[in-house]
Amino acid sequence: MAEFILARENGRKIPKEDKIFGISNRAKAAIAEKGKDRVINGTIGALLDDEGELVVMESVNRVYRELPPKEYAEYAPIGGIAAFREAVQKAAFGAHVPSGYIEAVATPGGTGSLRNAVSNYSEPGDEILTSDWHWSPYNTIAGEIGRSVATYQLFTEDGKFNVESFRAKSAELLAKQESLVIIINTPAHNPTGYSLTLEDWDGVIDALCEEAKCGKGIALVIDTAYIDFAGDEEEYRRFIPKLERLPENVLPIIAYSLSKTFALYGARCGAMICMAKTPEIAEEFRRVCEFSSRGSWSNSARLGQAILAKIYSDPQLLKKVDEEREEYRNMLIARGEAFNRAAEEVGLEIVPYDAGFFISIPCDDPDALSRKLEEKDLFLVPLAKGIRVSVASISEEKCRIIPAMIKEAMEG
Repeated sequence: MAEFILARENGRKIPKEDKIFGISNRAKAAIAEKGKDRVINGTIGALLDDEGELVVMESVNRVYRELPPKEYAEYAPIGGIAAFREAVQKAAFGAHVPSGYIEAVATPGGTGSLRNAVSNYSEPGDEILTSDWHWSPYNTIAGEIGRSVATYQLFTEDGKFNVESFRAKSAELLAKQESLVIIINTPAHNPTGYSLTLEDWDGVIDALCEEAKCGKGIALVIDTAYIDFAGDEEEYRRFIPKLERLPENVLPIIAYSLSKTFALYGARCGAMICMAKTPEIAEEFRRVCEFSSRGSWSNSARLGQAILAKIYSDPQLLKKVDEEREEYRNMLIARGEAFNRAAEEVGLEIVPYDAGFFISIPCDDPDALSRKLEEKDLFLVPLAKGIRVSVASISEEKCRIIPAMIKEAMEG
């Protein structure tokens, strides 16, 4: 039987099943059969409590329950409601509001921001640059609109950010393309948990300042989905002012999501925020991104926008939200630390980790290792260069036992 009956492949590689959701579904089936105490599901990219239940922030939930229906039932403007566009800049930048010309456009989660950036700042056939360890849907986003993904090596042999690989790959792509979109996922990178240091950022910016002398357009997309679960919110935003050093033809775009920061995964709410050097570039950004939104999802859902606008209109409410998030962030940090200690104790190598939802383990045959671990009722996600553990979805106790299970499976 042909792989496609009526649909067109159009050069895409479309799997029979999404790999991550497929493994997660098998994990859920195993839990239903054997009980959640006997199965570990480390695939879920959402924050769960120690009982395996989705974390819902009560302070945020209260805002939703108290919203007048018209606040979330009415269509939102294509670019987002005005109060949201103002609030999301405060949420994204914190105390580090940059100078220049800022525009925000609402999107359905961070994914929408990435899609619009690729669509408007690259050309069909272009390669989009990101690191070799990366969130696999970047490939899907690029492929759906006729682009592909090229990668640089994220780490040097001693586990540092590989700025020379970044520099070389950027130069290579700019030599053969008229524009370049770069996606850097930081802080708390998915899937490794690495966060670029301020020194790493100096290297990135120095490289782009040099490469930008060619005069071509560069969009530097910073995927900040996990920024508020990396650690101190202001500390992890200190890189933002450094972006002001970039020249006019390099446009920083912050891809911001409410999914993790406010535990509003199903609301599908986010924004793309530009830091332009001129009002003309900022206005162009707003215009082209709203146009792309209209041609894909039209207007984004209003609910998340209304919630964020309400939170940022009330300092006391914002304080409650921040305090509740801090409790869950501390829970997540404790899990990551427990995993790291256990990995060190059993001699399990992990990719350099700072914070966040995920930890990765390098290995030669990720799919085979994943299948072997499934036999032990441990469900993890195989990547191109290793396997990914979601410490966001498993208890601190289970974080302590997983490294030994992985080590045993690798050696067995």
